[in-house]
Amino acid sequence: MAVPPSPTLLMVIDVLDEDTGLADIEDELGRTLVLPAAWLPGARDGAAYHARTGDSGITFTPAPDGARLLRERSKQTLLDFSDEHSPDDDRSTP
Repeated sequence: MAVPPSPTLLMVIDVLDEDTGLADIEDELGRTLVLPAAWLPGARDGAAYHARTGDSGITFTPAPDGARLLRERSKQTLLDFSDEHSPDDDRSTP
């Protein structure tokens, strides 16, 4: 039975450790992962990829604009965040 195509997941290499051959990755969901750099075509700091699962496993496709897109998404998340609280949240005692 064939696995239906999944949506892609955008990820960016934060740090590439050439000594260990591992890449610290951040994905668009805000998770951090460590993957073998050999899995990522043209692995280098700041390189972005679309990850997709399928019948043959996971494929990583370079995403030339991916790092910029992920930064813009992160900025929007920060703009949407508010640290304001309502008066009901004041738990101080008189």
